[in-house]
Amino acid sequence: MIPVSVTVEGPTDTAIATRLLRHAGLPAGTVYPMGGKAKLDEKLSGFNNAARNAPWFVLRDLDQDAACAPALVQRLLPAPARGMHLRISVHQGESWLLADTERIATFLGVPVSLVPLEPDTLLNAKQALINLARRSPSRDVRAALVPSEGSTALVGKQYTSVIAHFTEGDWRPGVAARRSDSLARCIRALQTLRP
Repeated sequence: MIPVSVTVEGPTDTAIATRLLRHAGLPAGTVYPMGGKAKLDEKLSGFNNAARNAPWFVLRDLDQDAACAPALVQRLLPAPARGMHLRISVHQGESWLLADTERIATFLGVPVSLVPLEPDTLLNAKQALINLARRSPSRDVRAALVPSEGSTALVGKQYTSVIAHFTEGDWRPGVAARRSDSLARCIRALQTLRP
């Protein structure tokens, strides 16, 4: 099976994308973290050219850049190559992590009743995740994920590594897809790459 090349905005998305490929039974090839959506968007046509000959999975957040995922895809890549799979997380990749309500609640040590039931409706899922971490009884969770008091940082110092650890080990994409239509669509698209 040909490895699937991956392009993402950043490190958290790297963990999500490679976990999704594993869930779909696909080998991950080279991963290209772009350091933000602006750089990803700028280089997308080049990745699309490469996708003429090999499979590519590009994962990007919708954020508030368009009214819906299909509108953003149409704007960014009106003519995708045969091997290109541009998928949009609504509104951020963290919404897909929150969609596995039981596992994220257990991981953070908070009641499952605090986890949003419709994560695709959250405009800032990353902030929702951090706010849940603030309520964790675990000092380690709070220290890792929540920015220090008075800090200008948006996330805690270990946010990326801790969220990657959760994503790779505890997160269940198939379960999460029941609460996230954008994730369910992504999984179905990736499954079309299997022989």
